[in-house]
Amino acid sequence: MWELPQLAEFMDGLGAGARVIVYDSRGTGASDPLPTSDGAAGLENGAADILAVLEAAGSDRPSILDLGYGSFAVFMAATYPERVRSIILTNLRSSFPQLRALTSEQRVETAAWLATVSALQAYNPRVSHDPVLQRWWGRAHRLNASPQVLARSIAFAANTDIGPLLDHVRVPTLVFHRRENRVWDIDTSRALAARIADCRFVELPGSESDLYLGEVATVLEEIRQFLNEEDVAEPRDRPLATVMFTDIVASTEHLAAVGDRHWRQLLDEHDDLVDRTVTRYGGRVVKTLGDGVLATFDGPARAVRCAAELLDAMRGRGIRARAGLHTGEIELRRGDVTGLAVHIASRISALAGPGEILVSRTVVDLTGGSGITYDPRGSHDLKGIAESWPLYAVHVPGATAPG
Repeated sequence: MWELPQLAEFMDGLGAGARVIVYDSRGTGASDPLPTSDGAAGLENGAADILAVLEAAGSDRPSILDLGYGSFAVFMAATYPERVRSIILTNLRSSFPQLRALTSEQRVETAAWLATVSALQAYNPRVSHDPVLQRWWGRAHRLNASPQVLARSIAFAANTDIGPLLDHVRVPTLVFHRRENRVWDIDTSRALAARIADCRFVELPGSESDLYLGEVATVLEEIRQFLNEEDVAEPRDRPLATVMFTDIVASTEHLAAVGDRHWRQLLDEHDDLVDRTVTRYGGRVVKTLGDGVLATFDGPARAVRCAAELLDAMRGRGIRARAGLHTGEIELRRGDVTGLAVHIASRISALAGPGEILVSRTVVDLTGGSGITYDPRGSHDLKGIAESWPLYAVHVPGATAPG
């Protein structure tokens, strides 16, 4: 980072008014290569890494400057508002549908192209003639990640959509975009920024995609003023969470077959299993519901994996269960949770078949790069919920098929 004069100057400018913490995300820089199937590219694992870095650095509630396209900063702000003072974004994008049709070979080719002068000219045309920048560009991209590793990150971006999170960001937000940018459309960035409650959109002259190139004095001054403003974020009593409902299929018939005493024993074993498994996946059991459970998680992929393990474990005990999940805002109320997201998850669970996990589109959009795959199950009317909802059946690597 310090080998490029423009970037070094930008970092010095940030450091003149704030403590700056920089880290390599998984699969980049000095970090280990990104695995292909364990979900290391997922939003919640990226957020967990950020939290670990902040804890190690002794930083309680920083402002997050995301030099990518906002996904990790937005996820952090929506999910952990108590840990984030504010976020700063550039060229805001919620998804990259143009990447979804790429084959694995095309993703590697795209990743390799990003290290070329042609890519520099596309992303930062006004400054691309600089020979120092040209040499640095290729070297920096090669050190950042190999084409194969970067291709995995492209696959993660292709399957992730943070659009559902934007309405849940409640921390002050600053979004930059340069007017003449040829790669990223400013109207899209402005429209997404408008969905964030407390957001300032700054339109800059120039065509540079990278915030540290071109005219940066105005950028640094805007950041300085933004960071010096009073923190006006309100305490959150409606956090974002993934809600999971599970229940035993045909429980009345099962009770009649085994008798009251054995059924009580099964339910005790069920409750113990749920408590252990949900805790291991970082969730919280809100309450048991006779033959089912309501639990919440701060990460959708962990919630899905927990549901898959629970259903597998129950199947091994001769119990057929089902699960439904949705991510949205919940309301905390005397140890319980309420809100529309809870009702949606409950309705989805009721539509699942024996051994099946059904999830909403929101869960699918937020688990790109997790290694979890989904089969469309069509659109369904959920009782008491407006509009039809597309639902998806879960396939978790290593989990037993429904039955």
